[in-house]
Amino acid sequence: MMTIEEIKAVIPHRYPFLLVDRVLEMDNKKIVAIKNVTGNEDFFNGHFPGKPIMPGVLQVEAMAQAGCILFLKMLAEDPENTTIVFSSINKAKFRKPVVPGDQLHMEVEVVSIRRQFATLRGTATVDGKVACELDATAAFVPSDSL
Repeated sequence: MMTIEEIKAVIPHRYPFLLVDRVLEMDNKKIVAIKNVTGNEDFFNGHFPGKPIMPGVLQVEAMAQAGCILFLKMLAEDPENTTIVFSSINKAKFRKPVVPGDQLHMEVEVVSIRRQFATLRGTATVDGKVACELDATAAFVPSDSL
């Protein structure tokens, strides 16, 4: 549904911090996206030498970026002047290591929206097995207020 170039037109993240490679599906309630994890990722140089594992915080960030794409494409009233910031990350659990060669398949769904805050739930899987899951809250903030 969205290529990397289309994603870059929506969110400001760039290499090495752009962690969504493709959007497969999206509607007003849910986004399905992927991150292809390669051995060339900068973070593998130090996490961990000889046993590369994608840091859990970057798995969380990848789901946060997917959520931002969903919010800016489908839910923000003024997407060009809106920045999405995450105000809480709750119940983050890491179930399986993510290693080079894996494809992180992320599903992020909107649980509720109240005023300028949205609550979401995310699950990232590799080969159908849960690698990471979380609940989070995001705020829609005017870009000029940051």
